[in-house]
Amino acid sequence: MADSIWLWVGFNAAVLIMLALDLGVFHRKAHAVSLREASAWTAVWVSLAMLFNAGIWYFAGRQPALEFLTGYLVEKSLAVDNIFVIALIFSYFAVPAAYQHRVLFWGILGALVMRGAFIAAGAYVLHQWHWVIYVFGGILLLTGIKMALRKDEAIDPEHNPVVRLARRWLPLTQRYDGQRFWTVENGRRVATPLFLVLLLVEFTDLVFAIDSIPAIFAITDDAFIVYTSNVMAILGLRSMYFLLAGVVHKFVYLKFGLSLVLVFVGAKMMLIDFIKVPTTVSLAVIATVIGGSIALSLLRPPRGGVAPPPLGQDAPDPEPEADARAKPATVA
Repeated sequence: MADSIWLWVGFNAAVLIMLALDLGVFHRKAHAVSLREASAWTAVWVSLAMLFNAGIWYFAGRQPALEFLTGYLVEKSLAVDNIFVIALIFSYFAVPAAYQHRVLFWGILGALVMRGAFIAAGAYVLHQWHWVIYVFGGILLLTGIKMALRKDEAIDPEHNPVVRLARRWLPLTQRYDGQRFWTVENGRRVATPLFLVLLLVEFTDLVFAIDSIPAIFAITDDAFIVYTSNVMAILGLRSMYFLLAGVVHKFVYLKFGLSLVLVFVGAKMMLIDFIKVPTTVSLAVIATVIGGSIALSLLRPPRGGVAPPPLGQDAPDPEPEADARAKPATVA
């Protein structure tokens, strides 16, 4: 499938049309995304992914369709951890609920470009040097182990290198100006805190891509399947964020499930020349581990319960006149 230029052109054209409709029609006016709206959009994006998967099954066969579904599930699962980090970023910078969708839209658009470049580079490297697959597998193994042993720590964006560089090289203002990333202050053009949040969201996805893209290459070496499964999963990340941001802290055992998935696909990658694990087995293992960790988190939470983090998505929307005066206390 990766050899057909028309498949690439057609898929990317469809994605651009969907993004244009999303921002230009359905979310043209800034507003806080309700749980009902998030649920509806999540259903839409998942349905589109499954419809696309059915098309792959019909035109290309069972095996590519199973590979797409497995890659899509892996990406969706890893995105949950990403959601938690984004929620903390929004909370830290007190981003008004009405403007979070705009940040996520442009953040995901940037993520699509970055991941497309990563996938192209990964496919080329694996095609030229087969031994690199063992490096990818080792990265996934170490990441999975590190994730399982990692203690939950508070995230301080002020120590992030992106924030430090932005504060050093960009003219920044302390105030929000509606949903604008740039504004004019004292006669000069300056970046708003919303632009700083966007940079952090992009950096967060860059970090998560280091795990997710090698993980999908462990499932298939078809660049088209790797790319489309990544893109279809990312397109639904915004709605999934608004759907899960308030409850993701309850999935206390999910990180162990994700770590097991990364260890599994890493081991599969490193043993690919010796043991061939069928895609059906990979799909069953990943679905069972992720589903089991979520179910266990909900059915048997730790003693004492789980305290929800102070998320920012429930902040009241500022009045239009007050947008320019909204100042996050933590932005210097």
